[in-house]
Amino acid sequence: MDDFSLRHTPYSDPGDLDAAALPRGPRRLAELVRGLVLHRLEGERFGYTIPGERLHHDAESRYVTEILRILRERGTGPLTEERPYDQRFVGTCRDFALLLCSLLRTTGTPARVRGGYATYFVAGFHDDHWVTEYQLPDGTWRLADPQVLHPSYGVPFDALDVPRDRFLVAGQAWRACRAGEADWDTFGVWVVPGLRGLDPVAHAVVLDLAARTGTEPLPWDDWSPWDGHLAEDDVALLDTVAAAGTEGELRRLSTDPRLAVPPRDPVPRAVPRSADRQAPSAVSSTSLSTVFQFRLVAIRPWVRRGRDRASASLERPRPSGAYRYRQRSPRRNSSGTNAAASMPAKRSGATGAEK
Repeated sequence: MDDFSLRHTPYSDPGDLDAAALPRGPRRLAELVRGLVLHRLEGERFGYTIPGERLHHDAESRYVTEILRILRERGTGPLTEERPYDQRFVGTCRDFALLLCSLLRTTGTPARVRGGYATYFVAGFHDDHWVTEYQLPDGTWRLADPQVLHPSYGVPFDALDVPRDRFLVAGQAWRACRAGEADWDTFGVWVVPGLRGLDPVAHAVVLDLAARTGTEPLPWDDWSPWDGHLAEDDVALLDTVAAAGTEGELRRLSTDPRLAVPPRDPVPRAVPRSADRQAPSAVSSTSLSTVFQFRLVAIRPWVRRGRDRASASLERPRPSGAYRYRQRSPRRNSSGTNAAASMPAKRSGATGAEK
């Protein structure tokens, strides 16, 4: 059993959630998550008009304790029951993945959040996405996507066993493009045509490394130093990250200044329980612990994206006061071409959990 993936991070820790009241097993927990979270672009899919402030603010929640606070404020029913749409947390694929990861860890199943690319939303395209990876008793790992448990998605596989060729974790995507087995331009954010190619794949490798080593990021977090330039030694570093197969290797790489999550300035913010609402039965009556809102040095101005393409016209959310945004142009080397694309292809097989 992977003890590291069984321990909570500050982001996955559910606080005073009563584990005894939760169902057991990945499938039942994934169904629970599907009934508590609404993707911010699923409104039209389900015929529900999501309030504008929820579109902008819910998905900025970094911590499971914040997600639970919002759920408590919106309804008094137990967390083990499916919520009506107006009582759900309105987030992104990352929130589905993080909440499922949290519940799995809480009930004794090693789990981790993985960033990468899904091929089951748009034919012929690898769309930026987040899922949960969990460990079976025999030590093998599976990918779970609780978002697509809803039958309207019609995926041709079990959402609790997503095939590795239908979701490519970030390192696998990087290796495939570097080896010439996939086209950089088929990777990115489908609803934002300008976010495709080498730049978002490199970004995904950095975020997936952070998630694997104790910092489950928001999808638009960005602290990499590669503004408009990805040098050959940077490409070599990303090659190494993409090929890393052990937790020790990943933790060592996560200390490289180009990859490390930057020092953060903690801003204590109490998360009070709404005094006039009864606590859900799956949560104890004690108040939530203080949550620390961290400032990252920069946040990528990516549109909060989802899977309902008919709702793709949402405006970019307002940044919270804790962050500043910086625009990024596609990363290119000094000659004006993508550094990784201009280097000889490097082949490396899948390793570790990516097999």
